[in-house]
Amino acid sequence: MRTDHKIILDFIEPKSKVLDLGCGDGTLLSLLFQKKSCRGTGIEIDEKAIYECMAKGLTVSHGDIDTGLADYSDKRFDYVILNESLQQVLHPKKVILESLRVGKKIIVGIPNFCHVRARFQIFFQGRVPVTKELPFQWYDTPNLRFLSLKDFRYFCRNNAITILHEKGIIGQKTICCRPNLFAHTGLYLLEKQT
Repeated sequence: MRTDHKIILDFIEPKSKVLDLGCGDGTLLSLLFQKKSCRGTGIEIDEKAIYECMAKGLTVSHGDIDTGLADYSDKRFDYVILNESLQQVLHPKKVILESLRVGKKIIVGIPNFCHVRARFQIFFQGRVPVTKELPFQWYDTPNLRFLSLKDFRYFCRNNAITILHEKGIIGQKTICCRPNLFAHTGLYLLEKQT
């Protein structure tokens, strides 16, 4: 099981109602149903991935997460998940705030574009980084936003969003010391301040 999926499973209470935004092939959603007895749905834009979800018996809507939350009522879900999808949306602030409206808590997983290996590539090679975790060239990347874990923390503070838990990931391990420098990925459990 992927490290980020293990952490997300730890964040989520059993029998919760979840919405997975950008759910891909449904691997995480399927794990949540099997291991945590969760119920819920996903939203995905890629039709091939939707067919894979359907083959797993999952309920997934075809849609764009930039506009796909307007039809959901307030606090309809216990958790809204944005794992590896936030950096690909056009309006991330709107998507996060809408996710906090329809979910009691949200889980956000983002790649860290400022980890040490990326910094070295920029400094010593003078080129946009290409790593195992960020395997795309600048001209074919699906990522529209390039942020660091520190950027995301500032965003949360400036928008009255409480970070309940933060985990930095490097390879198959979590990292506690200086995650903005060493972690390739950050996972956050968030809720809106009242």
